[in-house]
Amino acid sequence: MAKAVKKTATKAAPKATKAAAATKAKVDVITIRHIATGIAETHGITKKQANEIFEEFVAAVVKGLKKGARIRLTGLGILQVRKRAARMGRNPATGEAIKIKASKKVAFRVAKEVKESI
Repeated sequence: MAKAVKKTATKAAPKATKAAAATKAKVDVITIRHIATGIAETHGITKKQANEIFEEFVAAVVKGLKKGARIRLTGLGILQVRKRAARMGRNPATGEAIKIKASKKVAFRVAKEVKESI
């Protein structure tokens, strides 16, 4: 029995590894921590200081959005809160009409420079 379990376990592991490798190959994810690390190296500050700066930046952006301000990030784009009106929708499983409540969403409009560079 122990041998059968080992064979099953070894067969399952390569599939998971291949799936993870395929996912990594498709999309690279750059986090705030990666950006902060790059800036820390470029400007000669510690990674901890760079992370704190970015955390404060994100907090300031969120605070501004809560107040209803538009956040213009020159060279990147504009973040703003948009209101979505209440509307009627359909439950895809049953086809039944449902009412969707009014809500707010954060919208991002990309800067012209970014659009042209991509």
